[in-house]
Amino acid sequence: MKAAIVKAPNRKPVFGDFAEPVARDGFTTIQVRASALSHLTKSRASGSHYSSNGAFPAIAGTDGVGHTPDGKRVYFGLPEAPFGALAEWSLVNTQRCIPLPDELDDVTAAAIANPGMSAWAALRERAHLEAGETVLVNGATGTAGRVAVQLAKYLGARKVIATGRNEVELEEVRSLGADVAVPFDLGALHPLGAKQYEEALIQEFAEGIDIVVDYLWGQTARAIIAAIAKSAEDATPVRFVHVGGASGEESIDLPSAGLRSSPVVLMGSGAKSVPIPALLNAVKNTFDAVGPANLRIATKAVSLSEVEDYWNAPGKPRVVFTIG
Repeated sequence: MKAAIVKAPNRKPVFGDFAEPVARDGFTTIQVRASALSHLTKSRASGSHYSSNGAFPAIAGTDGVGHTPDGKRVYFGLPEAPFGALAEWSLVNTQRCIPLPDELDDVTAAAIANPGMSAWAALRERAHLEAGETVLVNGATGTAGRVAVQLAKYLGARKVIATGRNEVELEEVRSLGADVAVPFDLGALHPLGAKQYEEALIQEFAEGIDIVVDYLWGQTARAIIAAIAKSAEDATPVRFVHVGGASGEESIDLPSAGLRSSPVVLMGSGAKSVPIPALLNAVKNTFDAVGPANLRIATKAVSLSEVEDYWNAPGKPRVVFTIG
């Protein structure tokens, strides 16, 4: 069968031939129709993600949409190694398949599953969002951040604060439901950028902040935590949920005094911090919300044969590889 094959760590996949999977007890083969290019797919393929098993050659792709042997159209997640989702056929635990609503097309389902899962799990499974609360999405201009803004509103947030580097894109996020946009400008050319960001957040947090969904980490996360320490009410918990590290900064320094004087509750959200069944339920809930919440995600469908050309494509629009 044709597949996107990763032959060694930190190498992009090549389009080629790979042996077809064979169903066994508890596992079904899936005839794949679509699979999105996500940060998780790329980091697992490189061998750098904590959930990677480091075995090569292997097929890339962490989730997708396809048909079971009896013709059911399903979303599937975490295929059994070495069979990833970017192939004509994959091998998947039957417990990791979700029936797809008839009204949801393959490309949209494949594109929105991963960002929807991350946002829903962060908001519901980890932060336990309640109607009327205020949510800040750090990194709201990314694909996952945009979905998080929409889902936060759908789930009853009174106020959603969106942050990001690109002011033009932040205005686009306003049209998706963000009530407030807070831009930041960091880096060597803007040495005061982190401090200015912190000060802007303090002004916003004066009205109260309940949940932070963080897709960036790095300097922006530190600025948010510092702003919480300086502005949040005494002993009123602020749930800070770290989801992704798009900034590329693995570590941040947190002054101990700042933590002692802050009501922030730090937690992560993702595989292992959230049980697999709960993550799959988050995907199902996202699918069910697409219509009622009018969830929007920009996509670009391309053939799997073009995987080498599109592997390093920008995250927006979300690339979805189609098969067959």
